[in-house]
Amino acid sequence: MEYVTLNNGSKMPILGFGVYQIPDQAECERCVLDAISVGYRSIDTAQAYRNEEAVGRAIQKSGIPREEFFVTTKVWISNAGYEKAKASIDESLRKLQLDELDLLLIHQPFSDYYGTYRAMEEAYRAGKLKAIGVSNFYPDRYIDLVQFTDVVPAVNQVETHVFHQQGQAQEIMKKYNTQIESWGPFAEGRNDFFSNATLKAIGEPYNKSIAQVALRFLIQRGVVVIPKTVNRNRMEENFNVFDFELTAEDMAKIVALDTGKTAFFAHNDPQTVEFLTGYGKKGLE
Repeated sequence: MEYVTLNNGSKMPILGFGVYQIPDQAECERCVLDAISVGYRSIDTAQAYRNEEAVGRAIQKSGIPREEFFVTTKVWISNAGYEKAKASIDESLRKLQLDELDLLLIHQPFSDYYGTYRAMEEAYRAGKLKAIGVSNFYPDRYIDLVQFTDVVPAVNQVETHVFHQQGQAQEIMKKYNTQIESWGPFAEGRNDFFSNATLKAIGEPYNKSIAQVALRFLIQRGVVVIPKTVNRNRMEENFNVFDFELTAEDMAKIVALDTGKTAFFAHNDPQTVEFLTGYGKKGLE
């Protein structure tokens, strides 16, 4: 495994396992246990995924020492604001059966995220959180937050894949010493990702799949990746990306795939904001 060093000195695996869209508790627990047995030690969940308890049980059942894991969760919109966020941090720790989180992120840049971040800074100083950061913060809101908070976000988790490579955003994060992390490294199969001719041709000489090439591209760019799958064979495939290296020519061909546009939705689009904030108001019950 390769690691990145966050701005507070914490070490984070550059490859982890995501559990988005695995709300079934038994299924999520099984997937996390499978991932751990494959070798994953970084697990990314969120309050909104409704599976923190399953992740916590899997970690406990694995028998692997706690210090070997890097566990991430995220504060949802309905828990925004100082008081709600403070309570939700303790609730997430309880559900995950942990005394300390390795990383806590603000999930979406909506509602009172400044109050949320103050609660996170407080928990960070109290030793409940090893690192804090954000998710889905575009450069404008990210810079604004950095300028008016005490702790620079250690991580910003944003949509990042071969079709939306986030080069400019990554450079801005580097300026302020924040690590970029990818969600959706396979673009969830959009744009015919899994049949892309360029990625297929690049992978053939290495005997690597399209998915492995895409992950390797991001890793070589210094992007943390957290691919999600419920299939153990795919978990193994995604994990097996450290025994080859793409050439400069390979990298250039993949750079040319960048559309500079989201494959999903834009967080500054009014309709998207209305949808996410409306959904967030409903809470997690």
